[in-house]
Amino acid sequence: MRLSLAGFGILVMTVVATPAALPPPDKLPSVAEFPDVLAMRDGTKITSKKDWEEKRRPELKELFQHYMYGRYPHLTEPVKVVVTEKVLFEDTQALGGAGTLREVEVSFSESQWPKIYLLIATPNGKVPAACFVGPNFGGNHLLTSHEKVRIPTAWVPANYPGVEKGTNKATAAGRGKQASTWPLQQIVEKGYAVATFYCGDIQPDRPDVREGMRATLPVYKGDAPLDETATVMWWAWGCHRAVDFLVTDKSIDAKRLAVVGHSRLGKTALLAGAFDDRIAVVIPHQSGCGGAGPSRSKNEKAETVKRITTAFPHWFCGHFRAFGSDTTKIPFDQHALVAICAPRPVLLTNAEDDQWANPSGQFDVLTAAAPAYKLYGDTKPVADKMPEQGKLSDDRLGYFIRAGKHSMTPDDWKAFTQFADKWLK
Repeated sequence: MRLSLAGFGILVMTVVATPAALPPPDKLPSVAEFPDVLAMRDGTKITSKKDWEEKRRPELKELFQHYMYGRYPHLTEPVKVVVTEKVLFEDTQALGGAGTLREVEVSFSESQWPKIYLLIATPNGKVPAACFVGPNFGGNHLLTSHEKVRIPTAWVPANYPGVEKGTNKATAAGRGKQASTWPLQQIVEKGYAVATFYCGDIQPDRPDVREGMRATLPVYKGDAPLDETATVMWWAWGCHRAVDFLVTDKSIDAKRLAVVGHSRLGKTALLAGAFDDRIAVVIPHQSGCGGAGPSRSKNEKAETVKRITTAFPHWFCGHFRAFGSDTTKIPFDQHALVAICAPRPVLLTNAEDDQWANPSGQFDVLTAAAPAYKLYGDTKPVADKMPEQGKLSDDRLGYFIRAGKHSMTPDDWKAFTQFADKWLK
């Protein structure tokens, strides 16, 4: 049980399962198939939207925090977003004259928290616009050759263009080298805005370093709690702070926001969408294991929980690593994270050659999430079968798979905007 004050002294009480009430992973029952998304932990069956929203949905959020992504940070602290008066730059004739490009520094009430630098592209003459928001891998400067776009100062992985080996510092040599991953001009010409930030400004993607937002957590003499906030959760939290700004921006339609991310940032996009109802559409692209790919995988070519938690232990909390040898003990699967998004549209996108991300398993996840959507009156939220390659299924629980490999391309963005054309206009 958590107590919080909201409004004018009104006491708001939210009842959730406390960590003390949740058993350690090895004491959980074994469930071979996807756990029933409408069944509470005590077996009670959920049959109404009211009970889903008041009982099962909060329970699932608690389970995902405790056993997989770690605690949602700073739950007891009011988070105030303060936008600097000075926009870092603004070019009203950018992107071939189709849009306005600007960069905004977003800071917080807590001065020790790192800042977010939002690169925002809006279509000229079409505001307020629906907006795609999400983190990028190596810095805003990789997405455009515009010389005024800031170069990140945080640690950047060495495999991104223009990064100095040994120091892991981004340089101007990377400008525009990954513009096809977030094709800004293509997006604004379709009438949409884009807002993106470097994920490492919130939390650099390396373990065991107390930097970024991880540096705001307590330092323990012994081991950290097994449900301590993990990196994917920090990135999702960063998406929410970007949304805090976007809902105040007059050029953006606050009710038409879509979160997007690729690969590990696709995991981030799904988690961010599940934990923030202000996000209207959720698009985790090739998110795989730990995202929209099921932990109980039937695809022998897909990444496993054991593999991902060994290679990238910092992406998830300590409890999740314990499930590597037996995923049947996980008290949920990724269909439940999709279900938390109900009734908002979710689009899962994949590539045929990227079996590591488990494309077929992701479609199974959509099918298993459908019962939650049906509580909201959508009797057929997902297609009867996985659509053929290159054909978008634009149901509320949508799906798209193309030829090719693990990447985010302009063709993927065509699918994103086509889905948005249905659900955001």
